[in-house]
Amino acid sequence: MDTKQIEYILKIAEEHNITRAAEKLHLTQPALNQQLLRLERELGLQLFYRSRSNCHPTEAGKIYLENARKMLQIKQETYKRLGDMASKQKGTLSLAFTPGRGTSMFSYVYPRFHQKYPDITVEPSELSVRRQQAMIAKGELDLGFQTLCSEHRTDDEYILLSTEEIFLVVPSGHPVCAKYQPCESTGEDSCLPFPELDIRLLQYEPFVLMYKESTIRQLIDRLFTRAGFLPNVLFETASNATILTMIRSCLCCGLIPAYYLQKPDKCLACFSLAEHPTWDIVASYRKGSYLPKPARYFIELASAYWNPLSSDQHL
Repeated sequence: MDTKQIEYILKIAEEHNITRAAEKLHLTQPALNQQLLRLERELGLQLFYRSRSNCHPTEAGKIYLENARKMLQIKQETYKRLGDMASKQKGTLSLAFTPGRGTSMFSYVYPRFHQKYPDITVEPSELSVRRQQAMIAKGELDLGFQTLCSEHRTDDEYILLSTEEIFLVVPSGHPVCAKYQPCESTGEDSCLPFPELDIRLLQYEPFVLMYKESTIRQLIDRLFTRAGFLPNVLFETASNATILTMIRSCLCCGLIPAYYLQKPDKCLACFSLAEHPTWDIVASYRKGSYLPKPARYFIELASAYWNPLSSDQHL
């Protein structure tokens, strides 16, 4: 069976429209429509119900699409395994990372990766965790680099790269900074980077928080629930950098991952919370999928980026 034809039909199903699918495939609408009609004649079945603005699969179409995806996955897995056997690695590696920190990670990793695998074409995308997970499940993405909590994991495979703590951040001139007390270390590994502060002291203060669909928001909402109050939310955003800008302007407080607090900032006062909440930085790929050598090497470099003091570790 012609896998190119399969890709055409899957694109029609994805776009729910032959004209839009043709545009994405760089084909004319009549040419794509002819491909579909030819396949339907071959099968003796109609695969899509059509209207002027929409098309959706028939029962036969649903069966075709389900197995077509499996066929493409088999082809992809076969090429991945054969590629690892070749003396010279070629092919493509599609991957995605979250906005902000993901771009920094990719900028570090890609030059090193390209030096070892110059004939591998990397196809990067900047996508939310939810979007990455959906594409990985469909086999549309080889690798995803994500930040999430354990409850956000799907049935796909996850490789832990690092664990990151979330901190409470307020403007440096805030009255609560009078409670900025040094932490007492109770053990070799217990010394904290910032002093502890009870978040309840800020229950009447405005907060800018990450948007509700973000993977960090559920963790943050739990912190407020345990503290016994609902925060006064000034507004929600998709950017930690935006939250920090608002805090520097003395407009709000916020909860920020450690990555964004690596450099001292005289405009910010940072505190640990008693719970020391954390989330995971992970690499993810489809369950049961073969992970070729170039993909494993990219993950290895990403791990070195997130763990610079232990970059000698390998997968």
